[in-house]
Amino acid sequence: MRFRGTLAARVALLATVAVGLSVAFVATAAYLTVRHELIASLDEQLLNRARAAARSEGTSEVVLRDTSSSMSAVADVRIGLAWDGGHRWVPVDDPDPASFMLQPTGAETAVAQGRSEQAVRTAYTQTGAYRMVAVPGPEEGTALLLAQSMDPTEKALGKLGFILTIFGLLGIGAAAIAGWAVARNGLSPVRQLTAAVENIARTERLEPIAVQGNDEVARLAAAFNAMLAGLSASRDRQRRLVADAGHELRTPLTSLRTNLELLTQADARGGLAPESRAELMEDVRFQIDELTTLIGDLTELARDEPAPAQLEEVDLSEVVERALERVRRRATGLRFDVALQPWHVAGEPTGLERAITNLLDNAVKWSPPEGTVTVSLRDGTLYVAD
Repeated sequence: MRFRGTLAARVALLATVAVGLSVAFVATAAYLTVRHELIASLDEQLLNRARAAARSEGTSEVVLRDTSSSMSAVADVRIGLAWDGGHRWVPVDDPDPASFMLQPTGAETAVAQGRSEQAVRTAYTQTGAYRMVAVPGPEEGTALLLAQSMDPTEKALGKLGFILTIFGLLGIGAAAIAGWAVARNGLSPVRQLTAAVENIARTERLEPIAVQGNDEVARLAAAFNAMLAGLSASRDRQRRLVADAGHELRTPLTSLRTNLELLTQADARGGLAPESRAELMEDVRFQIDELTTLIGDLTELARDEPAPAQLEEVDLSEVVERALERVRRRATGLRFDVALQPWHVAGEPTGLERAITNLLDNAVKWSPPEGTVTVSLRDGTLYVAD
C-alpha cells in the first residue's frame, strides 16, 4: 500500500524506517553477541570444574561426593556419572527430584568410551533448560557430568533484551522527530518554490523566481525561470500577432465598408454609371481577396509548426508590381515613382509579396499628404523612400 502524504511526512517516515531497521539490526547483533559470550563463559566454567573434579583422587563415588559438597553453594548445579549403558546423578535438595529427568546421549557416551575429550550441549527438563558438559571421569570407561541451570543466564538475557527494546523504541521515536524536523527544514526551499509557482498561476504575472544556492532546488527554480521566459515570449508574440492582425485587417475592412456605403448611397440616388459601378465592384473584390490572403497568413503564423516553404523561381519585379497594386488602393492622394528592373530569385511568392507590402505600407504611413513614394528595383536591390 502506497503511503499518501506530504513529502516531509514521507521523508520522515523513510528516515524512521531506516533508523528502525538499523536499531533492530544493532540490537539483534548485540543480543546475540552477549548471549554467545555468556554461554561460552558458562561452558568454560563448567568444563574447568568438571576437569578439576575428574583429576581428584579416589573412586567415582568419592569424587562425586566431594564435587557435590564443593559445589553446594553454586545455584542448581547437578553432578553425575555416565558409562556405557548407564548413568547416575548425585541427589540434591530438590522438592521434586523426579523432575530432573536428564538422559545422557551418544555425545556423553562417546566421552565415557574415550572417543571424545568433551561434550557440551543444552538439555531440557521439566524444570527448565540446563547447560551440560561431559569430560572423562575419574575411572576408565566413565564420564563426569556437570549440568547447571540456565535460568540466571536467561534472566540476564531477558533484562538485556528489555533494555535494548526500550532504548531502541526511544531511538526510533527520536529519529522520527528528528527526521520530521530535518524534512521540514530541508524542504523549506521546495515550499517557497511551490508558493512562488502558485502565486504565478494565480496572478498570471510571469515574473522570474528568486534562485538561491546551487543545489537541485536552485536548478529546478532556474528551469522554472527558463519556462517562464518562454511563456512570456510566447505571450508577447501572441499579443503582437493580435495587434498586427488588427492593424492588417483594419485597412481592408475600412475600405470594404467605405465602398459598400458608397454603393448603397449611389443605389439610393438612382445608381452609378456602369463603368463606375464595375470599378467599385472590382475594388470590393480586391478587398475581399486581400482579407482572404491576410486570414491565410494569420492562420499560417498561428500554427505550432509552420508548413515548409515552397521555393520557386519568381520575377521580383512582378512581385513588387502586385504589392504596389494592393498599396495604391489604400494610398489615395500619394504618387508613386516606380522604376523596376526584372530580377529572378528563388523564393516563396506569397511571403515575398507580404514582406514587400509591409515595407510599402510603412512608407505610405510615414509619407506626407500628397507626397511621393519612390520605389526602385535595380540589380536585385529594392529601394523604398517616402
